[in-house]
Amino acid sequence: MSPAALTVTSTSTATTTNEPTPSPLPIHSSSKSQSAAPRPHPKPGLPTCKLRIECHDLTHDGAQIFFSNNQVSRDLASAVSMALSVLYKPSQSNSHIPPVRSITLILRAMETLAYTTGSELDNDHKELHFSLNYIEKLVPKPQYRVKDEIQGVLVHEMVHCWQWYAHGSAPSGLTEGIADFVRLKAGLAPPHWQKEKSKEWDAGYQHTGYFLDWIEGLYGEGSIRRVNEALMNKKYDEETFWTNLLGKHVQELWDDYNKTLPEKEAKESTETEKGSNNKAVTKEHEQKPKDELEKVME
Repeated sequence: MSPAALTVTSTSTATTTNEPTPSPLPIHSSSKSQSAAPRPHPKPGLPTCKLRIECHDLTHDGAQIFFSNNQVSRDLASAVSMALSVLYKPSQSNSHIPPVRSITLILRAMETLAYTTGSELDNDHKELHFSLNYIEKLVPKPQYRVKDEIQGVLVHEMVHCWQWYAHGSAPSGLTEGIADFVRLKAGLAPPHWQKEKSKEWDAGYQHTGYFLDWIEGLYGEGSIRRVNEALMNKKYDEETFWTNLLGKHVQELWDDYNKTLPEKEAKESTETEKGSNNKAVTKEHEQKPKDELEKVME
């Protein structure tokens, strides 16, 4: 028998035994080019929290207006995202951001426009109270204004859930101004808002909001983020706070800002539009017991 025939027979025999073919041993290489590429760290993101809603009276006209003009889950999430994206940059730990665990929007009949507070459980769970009475009064406005006004209030109040308060020592005019600064950045300023000269930089709301927007434009994007984060660990001291951050006392900054405004005072807003600037919130805070107000500001 020829060698070629032997080879064929041997091959045939191996095939009929159905024995598994051994896998080849892996070839190890010491070359660095052969080593596995390191896995990239996940990109840090801003935190999220549970979002809830309560409505005390679904038959209230304000409730029907609210739900017909809003996709609640989307709009609440959008308001949170807007507040966080303006106030913070994410890090791996996000330890510089308040540890908010949940936010509950509570729609109820009340004279005050809106306010935010910690829940009875603890201050990591927030409650955002929004007046159905106020929402009901929005009906005469065009539909796009109703939607923008509701979303503008939600953005303003969401800022209160996530901003810092210098352990309760930050001026309320500053914290309210930061909230309306974020509302400005969201493009949700009501048409009656105007830049007005005033003796007080911390008059609050849109007055301080426009001032902070001017600072952001002068000192660069992220300036108000730095202002907010500087309120995280220390008590507020006006004599050093602004100078350390921006190199000028706040009164000097305010005087410079006022020089950019026209001399003539703007006309006062109508009574029907005034409610949107959230002045009623101040009245609500004045009516709260001191210990509850401190809880809000912590």
